[in-house]
Amino acid sequence: MHDAGHPGEQRELTRLDRAESLRLLASVPVGRLIFTVNALPAVRPMNFALVDELIVLRTAADTTVARKINDMIVAFEADELDATACTGWSVTVTRRASVVTEDDRAARFRAAQVTPWAPGARDQFVTISTELVEGQRISRTPATGGGQAAGSPVAGQG
Repeated sequence: MHDAGHPGEQRELTRLDRAESLRLLASVPVGRLIFTVNALPAVRPMNFALVDELIVLRTAADTTVARKINDMIVAFEADELDATACTGWSVTVTRRASVVTEDDRAARFRAAQVTPWAPGARDQFVTISTELVEGQRISRTPATGGGQAAGSPVAGQG
């Protein structure tokens, strides 16, 4: 697939393995938490840390996040995109969220220095297992001429 804005280049969509997905996830400070409230989708930007293959969020106990997502299946997505170059990556984790109630676990996550951006006390931790993680990268490659190579991603996959 050729891009009129970048003659001689093609875009390639690559599925990422677990190790690369987690490495990229750990490289950015902010992602989006996707969950439901009253059967409607809700999305919250959240800063986070990856600790022992757990996504760790820090919020206040009285927030919608803390009140609604305990033991709920959620998605968490983080990415790094370059709109000018039409390149980037995205990693999505889908799993059950857990509000941390044990003081020793909370102390461990506090030591991980998940510093909340929002004002006020943010002493409630939420974890999401990364057991189910999917990642993809879109990159530019020089045009090779001819058709699509065997094994190349198909346009529209993703």
